[in-house]
Amino acid sequence: MSDFSIGVDLGGTNLRIAAISKDGQLLEKVTLGTKVAMGRDHVIGEMCDAIRRLSDQYRRGGSFLGAGIGVPGIIDMETGMLRKSANLPGWSDYPVHSEIERRLGTRVFLENDANVAALGEKWLGAARDVDNMAMVTLGTGIGGGIVLEGKIFHGMNGMSGEFGHITIEPDGVPCGCGNHGCAERYASATAVVRMARETIEAGQAPKLAKAAASSAEFSAKDVYNLAIQGDDAAQRIFQRFGRALGMLLADLVNVLNLEMYVIGGGVVSAWDAFAPSMFEELRERSLVYAATAPEEPVGREVGAAAQIITRTRRKTIITRALLGSDAGLFGAARIPAA
Repeated sequence: MSDFSIGVDLGGTNLRIAAISKDGQLLEKVTLGTKVAMGRDHVIGEMCDAIRRLSDQYRRGGSFLGAGIGVPGIIDMETGMLRKSANLPGWSDYPVHSEIERRLGTRVFLENDANVAALGEKWLGAARDVDNMAMVTLGTGIGGGIVLEGKIFHGMNGMSGEFGHITIEPDGVPCGCGNHGCAERYASATAVVRMARETIEAGQAPKLAKAAASSAEFSAKDVYNLAIQGDDAAQRIFQRFGRALGMLLADLVNVLNLEMYVIGGGVVSAWDAFAPSMFEELRERSLVYAATAPEEPVGREVGAAAQIITRTRRKTIITRALLGSDAGLFGAARIPAA
C-alpha cells in the first residue's frame, strides 16, 4: 500500500471523508450527516474523529500525508478563516483551519469546495490531459474553480472563481450577494424552480402546475422530467438556463482562454436539455470560442461566430465532469499529496 491522504467534503447536508492513496486509489469512504443544528464544534468533532480513524487504519501500509478539507463558502487563504458560508450558518469569520489542525495535530489544508472539485477533475477526471482548466459547478447556486499548471489559482487571498456572481442581466433578479442579475439566478437548480414557479403563476404551464401541486419538494429534477417528455414550458426554462450559462462561459472563455471548461454539479444531469442553447449562445457571444470551437457551427453563423474566417489548431473544450460528487474528495486529498 502507498502513502495516502484524507479528503473531506464538508457540505451543509452531508459530511464525507475518504482515505485516498497518493496515486489516486480510493481506499475507503465514510458518509455522515452534517448536523449543522448541533453547532460547529460538534460537526468538527465528528469530522476529526473520522479522520483519526481512517488515518490510524491506513498508516499500517503507508505514511499519512495530511488532510485536505473542501468547505462551501469564501475562505481567506492567508488566515484560514471561513468568511462566509450560506450552507453553514453560524460559521462566518470562524478559524476553521486552525481549529481542525489543533484537534488533529497534523497538516491540514482548507479549500473552497468548488476549487477542490476542479482540482479533482484535473487530477483524475475530465481535465486530466490538460494543464489549465476551469470548472463550473451547477447546484443550488453556481461555484467555480480555476487550475493553472496543475495548481489552484486563488487570486489575491483565495476568493477567485466566484463565477456564480458574474452579472449577466444588469437589471435582473436580485441575488443574495447584493447584486442583481447574477449568473446563478438563471443557471442553477434554484433558478430552474424560480422560473418554473413564475411560469406557473402566469398560467402558462398546466403540466408544471400539476407537478408542483403534487410534490411537496418540487425541484429542478421535476422540471427536467417534464422537459424530456416534451413539455414546451419546461423546455423553454432549460433553454433560458442554457443561454444564461452560455453567457457566463463566453465571459470565462474571453477572459481566461483556457484549454478546457468542465461543467459539474447535480444539474449537469440535465445536459441534454440545456447544452444546445448553451453552445449556441457561447458561439454567438465569444469571439475566442468561435475561433477555437472543436466543431464547425451548424447553419447560419451570427454574432461573434460570423466574424471568424480562419480557426486555430488548438481547441477550447467544454465538457461534463466525470467524477460526480467524488470530485471534491479526490481534489481535497490531492492537496497534501502534491
